[in-house]
Amino acid sequence: MQLNVPNALTLLRIFLVPLLVVLLLTRMPAREFVALGVFLFAALTDWLDGYWARKFKKVTTLGQLLDPIADKLLVSATLISLVDLQEADAWAVCIIIGREFAVSGLRSIAAAHGIIISASKWGKFKMVAQVVAISLMILGARLDDIGLWRKTGRAALYVMTAIAFASGVDYFRKYLKPTLEREAKTSP
Repeated sequence: MQLNVPNALTLLRIFLVPLLVVLLLTRMPAREFVALGVFLFAALTDWLDGYWARKFKKVTTLGQLLDPIADKLLVSATLISLVDLQEADAWAVCIIIGREFAVSGLRSIAAAHGIIISASKWGKFKMVAQVVAISLMILGARLDDIGLWRKTGRAALYVMTAIAFASGVDYFRKYLKPTLEREAKTSP
């Protein structure tokens, strides 16, 4: 296995996840600002690894497998930490993480039948919404003198939940029927 820059950035994002969780859940001065910096840096590596891979033709099978895992780890671990801090509602986080598992499962089954499910515009909206909402919730844990940050973070969480749900419905609407048809053709 040859490690290229995009794959190294993806691995870096994976390795930043435990650091981010520790920063969010420990009691240290200004932990939220440090955690926000780590989260935003990790989110930047997501954009940068994709850009680099496409621009310099460094797309690899390893990268295609690891990138979505890194994204799901980053978002899921951060959201679960925010639930523990009472900055995110558990029901919304369950919908978001459940959507991730459902779409990943659909992708795996579709791939087994030769159907490639690429990222949609909804997926890109979802990622932007996740970065904004998580950033606001992290700041809400620190800057809540009048509750505005928390309320804004919660509102962004609900928007993110709606986008995640709509994105999941879109994937299933487009790909469930062709996947099931191919499954039926290959089953004895």
